Amino acid sequence: MEYFEKLYNKGWTNWKSFPDPREGEYLNVPFGSGVYQLRNRRIGKFILFGTGKNLAYRMSSLLPKPFGAGTRKNEDKSNYVLNNIQDIEYRTISFIDNDEAKRFEKYTKHKEEYLFNS
Repeated sequence: MEYFEKLYNKGWTNWKSFPDPREGEYLNVPFGSGVYQLRNRRIGKFILFGTGKNLAYRMSSLLPKPFGAGTRKNEDKSNYVLNNIQDIEYRTISFIDNDEAKRFEKYTKHKEEYLFNS
């Protein structure tokens, strides 16, 4: 736990604006395993978090079709991200070991209060 606490406090990338695919923007995230967090900078609240073996692909599923990829089943999340995209920021932590990324995701779940807590 001490390792995850240190990583949580100092291991994230800087916050970046979530890209708007309608403007031709792109994600700058790890291609491999990692954990992400999204927040709404306008209201100062965390929106959601997650993990993936291929973080770039996983995060591209945060938007509804035709902008997003993947098979995410929570339309409320993806519509929220798209409808508030001008205020959404993200940060990531990459991992070599996907199991460690999953353990860190569980740790992250309890560190903040999220609008979508899954």
